[in-house]
Amino acid sequence: MAMSVEMYKAARHYLQDTKLRTGILLPMTFVVGVDEAGRGPLAGPVAVGVVSVAIGFDILEVFPGLNDSKKLSEKKRELLFGLLQEEIKAGTVRAVVQMVSASNIDAGGIAPAIRHAVLTGVRKLLPNAEEGKVYLDGALKAPSEYAQETIIGGDGIVPAIMLASVAAKVTRDRYMVKLAEEYPHYGFEKHKGYGTRAHIEAIRTHGPSLEHRRTFLRNILQHP
Repeated sequence: MAMSVEMYKAARHYLQDTKLRTGILLPMTFVVGVDEAGRGPLAGPVAVGVVSVAIGFDILEVFPGLNDSKKLSEKKRELLFGLLQEEIKAGTVRAVVQMVSASNIDAGGIAPAIRHAVLTGVRKLLPNAEEGKVYLDGALKAPSEYAQETIIGGDGIVPAIMLASVAAKVTRDRYMVKLAEEYPHYGFEKHKGYGTRAHIEAIRTHGPSLEHRRTFLRNILQHP
């Protein structure tokens, strides 16, 4: 899905006026995008993608057709992820995907798991908070020392968030496909852990695996 002219202008706006909007007088060097994938599935980790580019790096030119990962086909996501790996090797983009396991989600809750992943990823790519601004999708927040902006629907507006969205989605999907080899009864390669009818029936038939989020299964297990 191509970006509209309005979306493109909004995205460019976020890149061009970083210094003005933050009120920070020190020159900022980097734009950081953050998004998560896998908040709602019944199984598998939650993934948080973080990408960092130099201000002035034209993400939309380098990654043609980039958009919110949910609006892209699997083939397009994989193509963009391949381009991302090339840019990482070239040193023009830095990226990390932090994943928190199902057991840790059960132990502490999904919201704290995501917060921890965001904190870890952002601090890895931007250890000096004064060197950039962080843009986050939805309700995500970076550590308080960072200049930041959370944008509802940002994964369809801000290119750095779009790229983080693709990184998180592809990394998590590939992980779930590998899990399907270890746990073939659940169809992880198809639904990636989400609560489809087939997945729920498999849980009721075979019981939960070690990769299932037990705290997400209470209603399913209580009402077979």
